[in-house]
Amino acid sequence: MNNTFKIVFASVAILLFMAQPVWAASTKQELAEIKANQESIQNELAEIKKLLKEGARAPAAAAQPGFKPSEISVGDAPFKGNVDATVTLIEFSDYQCPFCSRHYRQVMPGLEMDYIESGQLKYVMRENPIQSIHSRAMGASQAGLCAHDQGKYWEMHNLMFDNQKELDVDNLKAFAVTLGLDSAAFDACLDDKKYEKQVNDDLAQGASLGVRGTPAFVLGITDPDDPNKVYVTQFINGAKSLGEFKSTIDSLLEEAEED
Repeated sequence: MNNTFKIVFASVAILLFMAQPVWAASTKQELAEIKANQESIQNELAEIKKLLKEGARAPAAAAQPGFKPSEISVGDAPFKGNVDATVTLIEFSDYQCPFCSRHYRQVMPGLEMDYIESGQLKYVMRENPIQSIHSRAMGASQAGLCAHDQGKYWEMHNLMFDNQKELDVDNLKAFAVTLGLDSAAFDACLDDKKYEKQVNDDLAQGASLGVRGTPAFVLGITDPDDPNKVYVTQFINGAKSLGEFKSTIDSLLEEAEED
């Protein structure tokens, strides 16, 4: 526990002790003073509660060097869930990344069941292939977006993570056949590198938000007037547990309710 919280908790204990009623008061003036003191104490307790809430939310946003809360646009990126869900989560992912695969297998199903299906969470994908160590990741990211042209992004997403060691061009084209896509259109999209610029734009946006590896996630409350926009305030770095995601999402849902 840091010094700030020690001071706050000590203050709460003192205030609670001071707030006990003084039954020995025998005059109206004394009773009036006690009432005034108790009202003052209640106000201070409310302020301390507010500080504790803000303090509990702060670490996730401050934990990633280079990350600053900011408004971003979802654009045409693939997503799961209701378009106007209260909370938006954006994942920056690499199809050859073993930690991204672990997130896909161990965390995404829980998020889908607990938040996406209930309409509380919009789950957005951004491409973040780390080409210096994953030579096939750029092609895989583009394959996902080519499949998105035909409404099968998530099916391709799942197939590539399920076959993470088989992401050469021939296999990507075979995956398209497996999914029943128009193979000629898919092959042309992939061969022409139709989505190379979009992938590079995703990489640039990730870098501007402090993404230095994958998977990385930014989260925030969806703009109620324009669901294409989200003000991201939280950053989760790496393949964290479902519990950590739930804690962050629940905090944002609570914040949205209070607003």
